[in-house]
Amino acid sequence: MVLRGWEAFGVVAILSVLEISLSFDNAVVNAGILKKMSAFWQKIFLTVGVLIAVFGMRLVFPVVIVAITAKLGPIEAIDLSFNDPDRYKELVTDAHPAIAAFGGMFLLMIFLDFIFEDRDIQWLRWIERPLAKLGKVDMLSVCIALIVLMITALTFASQAHQHGGGHADKAETVLLSGIAGLITYLVVNGLSGHFESKLEEEEEREHEAEEEAKRSGKKLSAAVLSGKAAFFMFLYLEVLDASFSFDGVIGAFAITNEIVLMALGLGIGAMYVRSLTVYLVRQGTLDDYVYLEHGAHYAIGALAVLLLITIQYEINEIITGLVGVILIAWSFWSSVRRNKALEAGGGDSGDGGSPSEVSAGV
Repeated sequence: MVLRGWEAFGVVAILSVLEISLSFDNAVVNAGILKKMSAFWQKIFLTVGVLIAVFGMRLVFPVVIVAITAKLGPIEAIDLSFNDPDRYKELVTDAHPAIAAFGGMFLLMIFLDFIFEDRDIQWLRWIERPLAKLGKVDMLSVCIALIVLMITALTFASQAHQHGGGHADKAETVLLSGIAGLITYLVVNGLSGHFESKLEEEEEREHEAEEEAKRSGKKLSAAVLSGKAAFFMFLYLEVLDASFSFDGVIGAFAITNEIVLMALGLGIGAMYVRSLTVYLVRQGTLDDYVYLEHGAHYAIGALAVLLLITIQYEINEIITGLVGVILIAWSFWSSVRRNKALEAGGGDSGDGGSPSEVSAGV
């Protein structure tokens, strides 16, 4: 049935709220990356990036998934989405194990690399301190991710949820998709990290070469290198956004089968989240509330686990959204307590003093 008028408006509104609630942690994490980029690339993120997010992940991606899994042509898949939405939903549901494995492994790697890094500011110190020591072991994140993937393939994937309440053995599909997600993370993160390091080295040399460049009238090459670094960080942001959008796209099918309403509702939510990301960067919110980034990464870890669990079990999207909101709200509250304690006691901003212990809630 095709929805019209206020009914269609209500569906779009619900989908927008769904996208915002599921992607708030995405905004916080993106802000941590986007603040390293120039104003030009921030605009690219809001313009070209939005087009990729809305038309790529919220419109084209579900159609591509159906085309691949059902062995249909792109035109046939689009026709199916408009003329037989129920069958279209069934095919997307059957493709969910592959989607969840890819997105779950990508997000899990983001969380593991964050939690194993030794940081000056720690939120849940009783967890982060020992994990930071373990993080000195090379490739530990990859090893743990592969173990999680193997366990998932042997447990949840053997009884993967399918349309109509049935189950099927999707172990091979989950393994291949999970490895693809892991490889995608390693490649994109490796490239962005490489060029970011090059950019930092160039910025250090720029100060020494500045006077000589002015005398000779030549321009430094930092701008070109900055473009490369920003491009790969932009690519990383797009893949990150794609991984975050998996649960939103799948959850949208529980609300409507109409691809146009789905793209419109999720697209509005995606644009709001991206605007929120830029706002966090320009207001310096992450610098003022230092535990927000921690909370967002814990939310990423929780979302990764939930995605893998949904391979076999259905989890309400409200639960998925609330987990992220609660973790981020907790980290925000801890940041506020930390700031108040530092103002009252004149403590340092490190992780060894009592003010930060109070703010971290430990």
